[in-house]
Amino acid sequence: MYPEEIVIPMKEELTENGFSELLTPSEVDAQLSKDGTTLLVINSVCGCSAGTARPGVLMAVANGAKKPDYLTTSFAGFDVDAVRKVREHLMPYPPSSPSIALFKNGELVHFIERHMIEGRSAQMIAHNLIAAFDTYC
Repeated sequence: MYPEEIVIPMKEELTENGFSELLTPSEVDAQLSKDGTTLLVINSVCGCSAGTARPGVLMAVANGAKKPDYLTTSFAGFDVDAVRKVREHLMPYPPSSPSIALFKNGELVHFIERHMIEGRSAQMIAHNLIAAFDTYC
C-alpha cells in the first residue's frame, strides 16, 4: 500500500471537486446498482498518467454540456478491496490504473485504460470523456 501522505493530496484533487470516494466493496456494488450514469476514476500515484488523468477528468466535468449523475473514485494501491471490486465490474478489461470508467445503470459503457491515457494531454482526455458524456448521459 502507498503511504497516506503521498495518496491524500491526489485523492483530494478529485474529492475537493465533487467526487465521492468508494472505499469498500459494498460501496462499489451499491453505487453501481444505482440507476443513472456513474463516472468512476481509478486514481493512481503514477505521475505520467495520473498527472493528466485527474486534470482531464476535471476538465470534462467542468466543461461538458452533459454530465454523469454521480462522480466517484477509488485509489489503486490504497483502497485495495474497493478497487478489486471495481475491477470485477470492468471485466474483461485487465487491471489498469489510472483508468476512467463510465457506467450507465450499472453497465460499463465507456472505458479509458491507462495505455489510452499515457502520452495524452489532459485536454485530449477531456474531449474523449465529453464525447462519452454526450452519448450516454
